[in-house]
Amino acid sequence: MVTAIAAKGVVKEFGGGDARVRALDEVDVAFEAGRFAAIMGPSGSGKSTLMHCLAGLDTVDSGRIELYDAQGTATDLTGLSDAALTRLRRARIGFVFQSFNLLPTLTAAQNIRLPFELSGTKPDPDWYRTVVEVLGLTDRLSHRPSQLSGGQQQRVACARALLPRPDVVFADEPTGNLDSHAGQDVLAFLRRSVDEFGQTVVMVTHDPVAAGYADRTVHLADGRIVEA
Repeated sequence: MVTAIAAKGVVKEFGGGDARVRALDEVDVAFEAGRFAAIMGPSGSGKSTLMHCLAGLDTVDSGRIELYDAQGTATDLTGLSDAALTRLRRARIGFVFQSFNLLPTLTAAQNIRLPFELSGTKPDPDWYRTVVEVLGLTDRLSHRPSQLSGGQQQRVACARALLPRPDVVFADEPTGNLDSHAGQDVLAFLRRSVDEFGQTVVMVTHDPVAAGYADRTVHLADGRIVEA
């Protein structure tokens, strides 16, 4: 399998002195392109920290995070400037947050297109139409987040993450604020994005039912991989 993103010897610590906590302890793990992976572990295991480091949302104290393109060329995220990392995240990394992170003053369509507005580019119209239709958002594009249900808001967030065709989509407890039916819809779409569109998805979850949608589950405990 072709690697999409990998952590190599990653260490991340928080605090200082006696209060210092090693959230990630020499983590080595790779995630394959075109596959759906779940990261699980008890509270404090380091699973969310690992995801944030992989996505370039947090720095590491040592080790490397390598993002691979379709040709297998690796980019070391830990060696990029803040500006370069921002550009890379905008083009090559998608993120679906538990809290949706939609801008309340924008419509669903504007939220979906936001990464392109920020970069001064335009999405592929056919791909935009496909994503919107697959997620069942066609008749909700003019609505603002306050006019949408939680499930609809999360589907807008999924559309925003998928539209740039990123190398990897990260999903941080994407069903945590949803009822079971809406949660199943979001998980089914993430599964479909892998099976039909070849997307790579890495999801943090505490829910074994959600993890059941994945091809592979990585388990963390005390900042270390205990099962992969």
